[in-house]
Amino acid sequence: MRTTRRVAAAVLLVATVGLVIAASSSAAQDRPRPREAACNTTVRGSHATANCFNPNPGADRVQLHVECARWWDPDMDARPVEVGPAQYVRLAERCWKEIRKAWVSHR
Repeated sequence: MRTTRRVAAAVLLVATVGLVIAASSSAAQDRPRPREAACNTTVRGSHATANCFNPNPGADRVQLHVECARWWDPDMDARPVEVGPAQYVRLAERCWKEIRKAWVSHR
């Protein structure tokens, strides 16, 4: 009788663990994917370029930001551009001297 209870408890434990794993994997699949365009930013000297492609069905608005390395060199922001579904855009900005960092924001 004790063996039957142990087997039943082990089966119940395995079933519970299986349900928890199945629930967590289905919850991960139900999470919405980010609806942003995929952007690749490159910096060469004093020039920054961002290439963005939007694989999503909705539009995304992207803007390139450049932070210049020198204190006297003004930081630059490109104008925001709307990237429609399956569209590709290229954004470019520059500093007078070196670039500290460049990034793309989404709206």
